[in-house]
Amino acid sequence: MHSDRVRLPSLLDKLMSAEQAAALIEDGMTVGMSGFTRAGEAKAVPRALAERARKHPLQISLMTGASLGNDLDKQLTEAGVLARRMPFQVDSTLRKAINDGSVMFIDQHLSETVEQLRNHQLKLPDIAVIEAVAITEDGHIVPTTSVGNSASFAIFAKRVIVEINLAHNPNLEGLHDIYIPTYRPTRTPIPLTRVDDRIGSGAIPIPPEKIVAIVVSNQADSPSTVLPPDAETQAIADHLIDFFKGEVAAGRMSDSLGPLQAGIGSIANAVMCGLIESPFENLSMYSEVLQDSTFDLIDAGKLRFASGSSITLSARRNAEVFGNLEKYKDKLVLRPQEISNHPEVVRRLGIIGINTALEFDLYGNVNSTHVGGTKMMNGIGGSGDFARNAHLAIFVTKSIAKGGAISSVVPMVSHVDHTEHDVDILVTEQGLADLRGLAPRERARAVIDHCVHPSYRAALNDYFERACAKGGHTPHLLREAMQWHIDLEETGSMIGGVLGVAASA
Repeated sequence: MHSDRVRLPSLLDKLMSAEQAAALIEDGMTVGMSGFTRAGEAKAVPRALAERARKHPLQISLMTGASLGNDLDKQLTEAGVLARRMPFQVDSTLRKAINDGSVMFIDQHLSETVEQLRNHQLKLPDIAVIEAVAITEDGHIVPTTSVGNSASFAIFAKRVIVEINLAHNPNLEGLHDIYIPTYRPTRTPIPLTRVDDRIGSGAIPIPPEKIVAIVVSNQADSPSTVLPPDAETQAIADHLIDFFKGEVAAGRMSDSLGPLQAGIGSIANAVMCGLIESPFENLSMYSEVLQDSTFDLIDAGKLRFASGSSITLSARRNAEVFGNLEKYKDKLVLRPQEISNHPEVVRRLGIIGINTALEFDLYGNVNSTHVGGTKMMNGIGGSGDFARNAHLAIFVTKSIAKGGAISSVVPMVSHVDHTEHDVDILVTEQGLADLRGLAPRERARAVIDHCVHPSYRAALNDYFERACAKGGHTPHLLREAMQWHIDLEETGSMIGGVLGVAASA
């Protein structure tokens, strides 16, 4: 039984229930779990752990690749399991616990977690829980729809629980490229010079005796929550496509652009879908998450190859892709996230990074994580890995939110994830601001003229002109710089205070 999925016979006696495996996780442990943007997470063992904790309380420090699917972060939070969580999440229940201080959240660049583990700056996991499609004849672990940090968690952990998920297509085997960088101070360059290079192995190489439990499950990944493109996201895509045409005409890019990276979510996915009707051909992708748009571009004959760390699809696309994986398999590779997001590789390949902002300010500083400067949304994810090292660092957002109560362009951001030094291009449905080669006052003018919603343009113009009159290389009126955020916090809207300022100007 299951010998096709567990191909090392000596491991078959490690088969046990999820409850038995979860009992191996003890109070106070640091646990590394597979999972990256709601793909490839172990499903049965975390659920069994939450059930156990409801009867016999325990807490752990949990590290993953990124967010977990199937409401697992919610269940673990409600059961009181999570003392600490890193490096990324998207669950509303966990978010509330983070913001009220009951769960300590460490928000990290996604390329850095494993690096800090490798150098013992973080505590190594006591146990790793890894979803797999199979275990090879050598006892190596074949991941499912994500790699994330799974390889290093399994390598670093003292013990490993493997969850064999029968819901996944066994044809996923052969899709992965597991490469582990060498150690400092004798680290060698990562030998990846093309998006489609394969430089590692197809499975996670660990001594089979580290595997202490094998659990069989049968549950699909959660579908992604991306929304279809709308008029605003289409306008953002159109502005970007016009910009890319200009770059090609100026000789700074070819018709195949450069390798594309897109953050998660509806806006970034819609922007990528906009490339289907563009004149660009023979595109490539070097990204974290391969979303619906990746496969839409492949089907349209636009995308020749995509490298990522996970595949996260809507219900619509899931059956089409995984039910017909052979159609796509030679055009895909999944890597550890420290390789998909590695600064060395991003700089070498000349990535065009397209990520989503919550807000940005006059000078190009971007907030992608905190609402009102204090409340964590999801986390910085991999956007910083790409932005600081990309050929082009592009941030996109709609110009207003909450029916116009919030302007996404403000005098000063309430929290900074990406400084003005890391941001090249800003885009809203209103237009595109190319900030390259501009001094702060020039950047502000480009942002106001091209990106701001008409409801807020006069007030932002007024602020900027009065700040310039006061002086400074980066002009600000410090007593007013955060007033828009204060008005939002106190009244639920920026627009009342903004209109008051505009009327009195």
